[in-house]
Amino acid sequence: MDVDQLYQGIILDHYREKHHSGLREPFDVEVHHVNPTCGDEVTLRVQVEDDVVTDVSYQAEGCSISQASLSVMSDLLIGRSAQEVLAMYDEFLHMIHSRGRESLDEDRFEDAIAFTGVGRFPARVKCALLGWSAVRDAVLRAEAKEKP
Repeated sequence: MDVDQLYQGIILDHYREKHHSGLREPFDVEVHHVNPTCGDEVTLRVQVEDDVVTDVSYQAEGCSISQASLSVMSDLLIGRSAQEVLAMYDEFLHMIHSRGRESLDEDRFEDAIAFTGVGRFPARVKCALLGWSAVRDAVLRAEAKEKP
């Protein structure tokens, strides 16, 4: 089995069994994002306590890449500081726009490395980024709410 097949398997596994799917309470911020080019959409909630993302939940419709990316992302970001979430968003964004030339630290990004090859397909980049953009938006809004 080559690396691309392994990565496809990870994406399909997360698509079939979506982690953290279903909107939960309590939450601090809810956002709704849509990918107008393909119709993927997500409503995403975050709970932030003492600058740590304690929960991410979502309800989404869309392709396997957008759904799997949400599942992987939520697993990865729960328990991290808001600043670390924003930094990881930046790293994921850089990787996905590199068209497969850049990779992520496997120890830090775990299953998210499966999306490395998605960057070679420009039409799919927005699919992989939908959840990441939503969580970035939600974390920034949660941080703004906490500041007096």
